[in-house]
Amino acid sequence: METLPFGKTGETLSALGFGAAPLGGAYGPVTGDGGRAAVRRALELGVTVFDTSPYYGATLSETRLGAALEGARDEVFLITKCGRYGEAEFDFSPGRVAKSIDESLGRLRTDRVDLLLVHDVEFGDTGRIIDETLPALMAAKDAGKARYVGVSGYPLSALEEIAAAFPIDAVLSYCHGNLMDRTLFDSLLPACTSRGQAVINASTLHMGVLTDSGPPPWHPAPVEVREVAQAIARLCKEHGREITDVALQFAMARPGLACTLVGVESAGEIERNVEALAHQVDEGLLAAIDALVEPVRDRTWPSGHWA
Repeated sequence: METLPFGKTGETLSALGFGAAPLGGAYGPVTGDGGRAAVRRALELGVTVFDTSPYYGATLSETRLGAALEGARDEVFLITKCGRYGEAEFDFSPGRVAKSIDESLGRLRTDRVDLLLVHDVEFGDTGRIIDETLPALMAAKDAGKARYVGVSGYPLSALEEIAAAFPIDAVLSYCHGNLMDRTLFDSLLPACTSRGQAVINASTLHMGVLTDSGPPPWHPAPVEVREVAQAIARLCKEHGREITDVALQFAMARPGLACTLVGVESAGEIERNVEALAHQVDEGLLAAIDALVEPVRDRTWPSGHWA
């Protein structure tokens, strides 16, 4: 497994990371045994980064991941979050941050996480996150409960505003670094890199859009984006390729990232993802995909307080 530098910390992470939201049932039912098998297989294949949140499955993802990592904690770079706890349940106050990290540590069966993120910052007040929430994360860092701190969210402008104003270690961005939306590579990534802040890219499949079956019903993408993605899936089939493999290969070929997270449901899925990294996207196929994407490229949707 290739490793990449984590900002200016001197540490390196596995290029591919395990997104544990599916362990909480975000994309359909996953059994505890199935989730454990996926985690253990990822470890065998050299994956060291595991990302979760109390929001995923109403704490189920953290609980399952903690159980699956038992005995292997020192082998991994563990990420969790605070601030979001339900579909419309947000609390970015310092008191809730302090309580949240302790709760997460209990579920994860550890005394510290490697990276603690403010989850979906666009649902909070930016000024208060800078002045109150992030200092609370720094207090957790000073107490040894988190080694590094950062922010996550959807709107790149919100992430950049906070990253420029506070000396965080990392930013996690999703749905902006893939075949459908490439704005992460043009804006946030170079800005954070210039400050020594690590950038983690999530949702290479655009939260399920770039799959044969299409996204789950709750997905906020416009119908035009969904239709183009299905055309890409058909095109990949015509070329004897799977859209999920092509999407992952495209995203991970971009330089400058600290890690690329993929949601994992099963041992077979992580095996397929690792196998996909041994290949590159055919330039002719990529050019044909670009032509399909062009009418809807970088199309976004509102999230939180940011349009």
